[in-house]
Parts: sequence; structure tokens; C-alpha cells
Amino acid sequence: MNLALKDIRHNLGRFLLTCLGLSLLLGIVLAMIGIYRGLILESLGLARAANAHVWVVEGGTRGPFAEASRLPGDTREAIAAQWGVAAAGAVAYQNVEAQHRGAIKRMLVVGAEIGRPGEAPQIVAGRPILRSRYEAIADRRAGLALGEQVKLGRDTFTVVGHTENLVASGGDPVVYITLRDAQKLQFDLTPAATRREAARTQAAGTAAAGGSTDTVNAVLVRLLPGVDAEAFAAGIVRWKQLGALTQSQQEAVLSRSVIERARQQIGMFTSLLMIVSTVIIGLIVYTMTIDKKKSIATLKLIGAPDRRIVGLIVQQALAMGVIGFAAGAVLINLTHGYFPRRLVLEPTDAMVLSGIVLVVCLLASGLGVRAALKIDPASALAG
Repeated sequence: MNLALKDIRHNLGRFLLTCLGLSLLLGIVLAMIGIYRGLILESLGLARAANAHVWVVEGGTRGPFAEASRLPGDTREAIAAQWGVAAAGAVAYQNVEAQHRGAIKRMLVVGAEIGRPGEAPQIVAGRPILRSRYEAIADRRAGLALGEQVKLGRDTFTVVGHTENLVASGGDPVVYITLRDAQKLQFDLTPAATRREAARTQAAGTAAAGGSTDTVNAVLVRLLPGVDAEAFAAGIVRWKQLGALTQSQQEAVLSRSVIERARQQIGMFTSLLMIVSTVIIGLIVYTMTIDKKKSIATLKLIGAPDRRIVGLIVQQALAMGVIGFAAGAVLINLTHGYFPRRLVLEPTDAMVLSGIVLVVCLLASGLGVRAALKIDPASALAG
């Protein structure tokens, strides 16, 4: 006879409600892990999509994703002339809020040169940008249909293609336009602002109304086979006005610097949830043990060994953990597409968490086991 199974059947409603609450808690833990995995992939996705070996940036900076980086536009020609370079492309990044269909859409606009590193990769629908002006490729999360027009700054762009799962580290969908359009978007002032800037510079005695708009945030470099990226980057750094990062260094900056606080926060929240789960399981097992106080005393009175009573409590705690985890995993797998940020659910994470849940159940059952072993067999004869 399995005493744990008999007791569960006797209190089936309460046991199932307990498992339901635990499944929601463990489902949130799985969701937090999935959010963290998705955050990593989203943050690195834009850098990896460039398919570059070296990122040339402003000297003394760590790249356009970590801090401001500005380079003269002719830097690309100087880099492309270096030995070992297969291709080089200038890029510009800018956060933009656009009014569209009565709502405000926040996007990361990437300006890139046609046919050069940095342009939109893996177009899943539509076509690449072919015209030098007023065409855009948007990620599907932007909610822009093919052929639809969207106003960015003072110009209107036609969406000619779609990418998939390409967002900024903050979750904003990415929109690709040409570098020329991106520079105009970044530096083109409204008529009133232009007149004000002209009056200011004229009063200061300058000849021009503004500086050059031929500015980019980085130059992406693809190297010929056999060329060492770290050695090439070190050579670029010797140019005092420039900095360079290899692809692995750029990814390290993103994962360790840009999203480090988010990683710490998610990790702390997940740890707190696991502590809460342990406490809840412990209290539930303890309550169930106290409810069975007279039954346990009777078992002891008729000669049941302590290991049988301990097994009863531990098995119930493990059953709650297994059922709660399974239900939570099913719930998250059914609903992960409705989260505003991308959830990445990996089997290894689920396996590790299931092992942690089993350990938590064993630890939580200790409170009930301790209470059961203290029960006096003589109490079964009390009225």
C-alpha cells in the first residue's frame, strides 16, 4: 500500500489546488529564464546580423551600442583601402518615434550602404532595398505591412521587405534604410530650427550654417580568409583617432555591459521566486503533516517504521513539485508567444530547473518530516 497515494486521493481537491498554485509560480520562474535568454539573443542579434569581423568606431569608445560613436563618412574609404579587407560598409544607428495609424511606434533605424556590410540580412518577405532613397526594410514586430508607407522624420518611406526577430537591446524593432536617408533623418532640421541655427552661426561670425552631415557611427569590416581579426583591429587602434573591436569583443560589450543590470535583476527575481517556492512547499507539507497527526500517531502505534512515515511526506512533496513543474512548463509553452518580449525556452534550462525543483522539494519536506518524527504514538489513544 502506498500511503502517500492514499492520502492524496483522500484530499484530492486541496492537493490539486496546491499543485495549480505551485505551477503558476514555477511557470513564472521558467518565463524569467526564457526572458533572459531572449534578452541575450535580441541584444546580440543586431550585432550578429551585420556579419562583420571588425567594428571600427570612434577612438576611446566601445562601439555604437554601448556609447556614442561618430566618425567622418570618408573613414570607410580609408578602411577599405587597408590590406586584408574584403568589404567595408558605414552604418548609422538612431532611435526614432514615428506616428503611424494613430499610434506612436518606437523603432531603431539603421542606415547602411546598399551592397555593403551592415545592410539588412535574411529578408523573409519582400525584397532588398534597391533605390537610394525612401525605401525601408522593417522587422515584422514593427507591424508595418509590405508596401505600406511610414513617415520617419520629414520623409515618407515605403516598406519593401521584412526581417524576422531583429530588434534592439531595448526591444524596439529594427528598420533599415539607406545611409544617405539615415544621415538626412539624423541631421535634417525643421525650417524654424534651420533659420534659428543660421542666425546663431551668423551672429558667431561663422561662414557655414552647420557642420558636415557626412557622419557615421561605425564602419563594419569583413576580412579576407586567413586574415586575423585581432591583429587587424590592433593595427586600426594604432590610428589615434580610431578604435576597433572584433565581433567577439563587440558581443562581450553587449552581454556584459549593456544588459548586465537586466541580467542581475532577472537573476535576483528568479532566486527570490525559488526561495518563495521552497517556503510555500515547506508550509504546505507541514500543514498536511499536522492534519495527519492522529493518523501518523496510529501508524507509529501499530509498529510502522519511521522510514515509512518519512517516505509518505517526502513522496507527497516530490509529487507536488513534479506536477507543479510539469503544469507550469506546459502553461509557458502554450502562452510564450503572447509575451511582449521574446521568450527562448531551451530544454537544458528546463532540465536544470526540474533538478532544482526536486532538491527544493526535498529541503521543504524536512519541516514536515521533523514534525512527524516528534509525534507521540500515545496521542493516537487520546480522545
